[in-house]
Amino acid sequence: MKKPYVAASSYLNTAPLCYSFIYGEQINHCRFLSDASPAVCAEMLKDQRADAAMIPAIEYQRIPNLVAIPEVCVASKSKVRSVVLASRLPIEAVRSVALDTTSRTSAALIQIIFRKFYGLNPLYSQAPPRIEQMLETADAALIIGDPAMLIERSALQVYDLAEEWRKHTGRPFVFAFWAVRKEAKHWPGAVDFLAAKREGLAHTEELATRYAENLGLPSAELITYLTENINFDLDEESLRGLHLFYQLAYECGLIEEAKELLFRQA
Repeated sequence: MKKPYVAASSYLNTAPLCYSFIYGEQINHCRFLSDASPAVCAEMLKDQRADAAMIPAIEYQRIPNLVAIPEVCVASKSKVRSVVLASRLPIEAVRSVALDTTSRTSAALIQIIFRKFYGLNPLYSQAPPRIEQMLETADAALIIGDPAMLIERSALQVYDLAEEWRKHTGRPFVFAFWAVRKEAKHWPGAVDFLAAKREGLAHTEELATRYAENLGLPSAELITYLTENINFDLDEESLRGLHLFYQLAYECGLIEEAKELLFRQA
């Protein structure tokens, strides 16, 4: 039987969920595909180039015939650090925003934050995630993933999107989760996403060391990021946050409907 194709972003925030597929017990259970852009991973699933993918949460509402994998996600219950709005102005004064082209969920979230929490409707444009160029034509820029973690040291005003969401809703925010196409042909049942999560979390220190050199950040800081800023459990609290996100995205016209989240049965 052919092995299923599994796709995920190469950002640090998904590294513990991908470790097993690259280095560990799940390495022979699938063909693993990786891209820095979460948006590209969603396109792989949509175009049937992947049987399963770590997708931006908003894309579950836009791609038909998907089911989610239970108990696993990329979320934040406080401050996420890797999804930020970097601004030349206070957030209340922002009138134009450049959106990171690699983002889908965070692009929807920032629009919800402005409209629902601040009563604003700035002009949005899309741009590659290069902060200097983005701020040449916009008051603020949305940056996600590893590049966002370097911005908090800048002189810009930096707003953490998970922190903003928590402040206004009291709920965690779910950025991404595993999803599977209902009609996926090559699915032998050998891929275990929950076991992969457990294995990856057991190698947090190793992953922090791997990423520290590329990011130019201390490994101890990245361990804190993976254990405190990011939460990998799609629990009841996170599901309540996800449900509210879908509801507000629908109210803001960012999705056509707020579909119920359906899970793949074992």
